[in-house]
Amino acid sequence: MIVRRLNDVVGTERDVSAPTWVSRRLLLAKDGMGFSLHDTVLHVGTVTEMHYQHHLEAVYCVAGRAELTDLKTGEVHEIVPGTLYALNDHDHHVLRVIEEFRSVCVFNPPLVGPEVHDESGVYPVLEAQPEEAKEASA
Repeated sequence: MIVRRLNDVVGTERDVSAPTWVSRRLLLAKDGMGFSLHDTVLHVGTVTEMHYQHHLEAVYCVAGRAELTDLKTGEVHEIVPGTLYALNDHDHHVLRVIEEFRSVCVFNPPLVGPEVHDESGVYPVLEAQPEEAKEASA
């Protein structure tokens, strides 16, 4: 059983940030669940382009407001608390944050931990180190 609090993650290697967001990675590949789970905050006034070519992601908004634009279709969706969006087709998208935006995100395959977007908005596929995998199974 894994029990982990957000405060256990803040300030550790599981607390990853970039110019437009901070992601607290509550579950990672080494936890052996088959997905990773993140508490993510995107900062008000920011625009983040993302294109997860190697991962599927589901995002559940718990606070704030943003506009999600599907770059393939041009369709724009308002994202408010209680809204889920799932990038089930590796959708290239932009998130424009209107009010500080907090979400719970799930990635498959799971992230290893330090991933940040590259210049194309893509997360790289990283492999867990052997000692990390052993630690997770202990």
